[in-house]
Amino acid sequence: MPLLQFDQVGILGLAAAVPANKIINRDYTEHFPAQDVAEIVEKTGIEERRFALKDTCSSDLCYAAAEKLIADLKIDKDEIDLLVFVSQTPDYRMPATSVILQARLGLSKQTMAFDLSLGCSAFVYGLSVVFSMVQSGQIRKALLLDGETRSRAYHPKDRRVAFLFGDGGIAAVIGKNSKFGKSFFSLNTDGNKEDLIKIKAGGYRYPSSTETVKERIVDDYGNISTDEHGTMNGGDVFNFVIQEIPVDFKRILAFAGTEKEAIDYFVFHQANAFMNGYLAKKLKLPLERVPSSIREFGNTSSVSIPLTIVSQLQGKLSGNKKLLLSGFGVGMSWASAVMDFQDCWISDMVEVGEE
Repeated sequence: MPLLQFDQVGILGLAAAVPANKIINRDYTEHFPAQDVAEIVEKTGIEERRFALKDTCSSDLCYAAAEKLIADLKIDKDEIDLLVFVSQTPDYRMPATSVILQARLGLSKQTMAFDLSLGCSAFVYGLSVVFSMVQSGQIRKALLLDGETRSRAYHPKDRRVAFLFGDGGIAAVIGKNSKFGKSFFSLNTDGNKEDLIKIKAGGYRYPSSTETVKERIVDDYGNISTDEHGTMNGGDVFNFVIQEIPVDFKRILAFAGTEKEAIDYFVFHQANAFMNGYLAKKLKLPLERVPSSIREFGNTSSVSIPLTIVSQLQGKLSGNKKLLLSGFGVGMSWASAVMDFQDCWISDMVEVGEE
């Protein structure tokens, strides 16, 4: 199992940007009866989400977050030697969105830039990649950008997913400093469960066609979708999470040589309120140390962990705080980390576009 350890590398600051366009889930009744909608909201705990406007991409959200963070930290852009963009909703098939953001942000042509495509575990995976490169090389500062417009990936007539997903983008500046202690990562994959969360068409295995974009009834409950929209087997995903995440939770604590009582905050991927509540109860975690942003932003895939930190922990990370991060989902892929947040700057939330 890949267990990674880094020293004297950490997050200097975090910023997040969300669309100003707010969706109230209880009013999202165009395709479903109000009573059904109310029951879904009660079960998932998702009251609101943010949807990007038609001309807004995940890169736009990340750009806004990055500009805010760079300005707040008063960083010289010439000191940014690495840009990693994490997303499964990029601007184009090619080129990589990271290179577009390098130019748009006005970073040096000597900046290393590349994309990572993963799902809900991707922020933790992205941190492990950036931490590794910062520790091993001559990188002065790194910019990790993570953005998703997941509202476009799921069909609005499929009640299994129509009320879950929202959009957002974050920026994290990462660097070396002796104030940072050791950080620990556990990274895991089970591709045998690839079908649990999937968009079947639109890639090169199953290219887009007139057939893949046709709406059709996809199950015995009358849900409507296309092969170009995401599907999710909620029951099997839940079983996967409750089976694998507690094991990884204990593994990362053991690897870090610490106890859960020493962790200031446990930040889980924001899948839905029921699942995260079940995890917290199973792991016997005090709820005041398990921040949640699911009510306001829904499931934003890989963005959900840093978005939760920005929206819920601003002003609470002064001094040294120890956080356990846990991301899990599409792949199936899951990752955990234990790290120190030493005087981590959290910028005010940025809203992009008009409602």
